[in-house]
Amino acid sequence: MRHYPYRLTGPIGSAATLGLIALQVDETIEQDFRRLFPSRTVAIYVNRIPSGEDLTPASIAQMGRDLPAAAALLPQAATFDAVAYGCTSGTTLIGVDRVRTLVQGAVNTRHVAQPLSATLAAFAALEVSAIGLVSPYIDTVAGPMRQTFEAAGYAVPAMVSFGEEVEANVARIDPASIHAAALEVGSNPEVGAVFLSCTNLRTLDIITDLEQRLGKPVVSSNQALAWHMARLSGAPLAADAPGALFARHLPQG
Repeated sequence: MRHYPYRLTGPIGSAATLGLIALQVDETIEQDFRRLFPSRTVAIYVNRIPSGEDLTPASIAQMGRDLPAAAALLPQAATFDAVAYGCTSGTTLIGVDRVRTLVQGAVNTRHVAQPLSATLAAFAALEVSAIGLVSPYIDTVAGPMRQTFEAAGYAVPAMVSFGEEVEANVARIDPASIHAAALEVGSNPEVGAVFLSCTNLRTLDIITDLEQRLGKPVVSSNQALAWHMARLSGAPLAADAPGALFARHLPQG
């Protein structure tokens, strides 16, 4: 058989190459990223990490042990502009520095992102000092998140949780219920912005209306993560990406 000559070319992601480590049970984050990064010049590679049917401190601790193996299953020949671990609560309990170390040790990436640091960066860009928090989770998962924001210097004068443990249910919480919870915490006059925590919540379609009703910024985990990854990588975002946060961004595609 004759071997035909060929040339090598550049990466598929001519504008940016992004990696996403999504929870096995997360049904939302990939859909949101496809909406927020629609450009053909952005390559997005996704792998799953075992996460258990219930999100608890124990299942999150196991994710910390599984994170290097999940990151290593992203294409090893690719040079990533940013790789994200897509779990807000997981990052809170595992720790930002440890997540960065575990991912960078397993894949070639310039930056490691996750929703917690992305959200803190979003609060700074929006110049808010007090937030209202909406979480889907049980107290042992939601509580440390509130403590983390307070330790970072943000007041949390209002917080509600749906008290849910089963991730399959989190993905199916009606956006109308999330909307109502956000209105409740956002109506507190001490709240400067509302944070909708969890990459598995369906939030993109309610952010614009919430901001109009509340007159305050509304930030969600997936929105903040995409915004932060775009800032780190230069990847263009969708022109219709929702929320005041995206007005503080770079190029749109």
